[in-house]
Amino acid sequence: MSGTTSPGRAKTEPLGAVRERVLASLREDIIAGRLGPGDRLVERELAERFGVSRVPVREAIRALVAEGFVLFESARRTVVRRLTPADVRELFELREALEVYAAGLAASRATPEALAELRDLLDQAARATQAEDAETITDINTRFHDRVLSMTGNGLLISVMEPVDGRLRWLTRRNEEWPQLLTEHRALYEAIASGDPARARAHALDHVRANYRSTVRHLFGSEPTDAPRADPGTDEGAGAGAG
Repeated sequence: MSGTTSPGRAKTEPLGAVRERVLASLREDIIAGRLGPGDRLVERELAERFGVSRVPVREAIRALVAEGFVLFESARRTVVRRLTPADVRELFELREALEVYAAGLAASRATPEALAELRDLLDQAARATQAEDAETITDINTRFHDRVLSMTGNGLLISVMEPVDGRLRWLTRRNEEWPQLLTEHRALYEAIASGDPARARAHALDHVRANYRSTVRHLFGSEPTDAPRADPGTDEGAGAGAG
């Protein structure tokens, strides 16, 4: 079966497009918490839900396994992954290694247009924070960090971050200290807008480590016993931030 046809579609949807649609929907369900750790993903039920064959569902599940969202507990049981403290530490070590570096590049390459976009996103985030709109806050925060990353103009850096972007969103969605997050993002914006790479890296490093601590608190109910640390040789003003 190459795809599926729905009443609203004039043509049969290609199998690849069906898979991507199912994959995107399931990924967002996990990130938003509609599918929680330990929840099962059953091919037959999902095929009925999306009105498709089991082939694109099976492929979407395999993609989610590769992305780190779900795992095969057995040949017949697939579940949403339960994040461990080690999982969280490793992801934040990656952030510290790459996103702090990205903040420094962004500071040295920022254009007035890009900075204006960041200011607009902060204004949107402020309104969403006041409304306590978790879904919108998560979306805007993701766009804020994506914009900082794009300001680097480094395509390789962007491509390296892309495979783990979803898992980082999954983690930051668990951080509900929204006013503090907004304060940190405003400070990061000011540092980038200053054009000083060292200042931007320092703020990004503070931000990613604060976000690590709050994420661990919300996920595991305790303070982390260590800070994520990337390259031991990195100076205290260099690193990577997002949250």
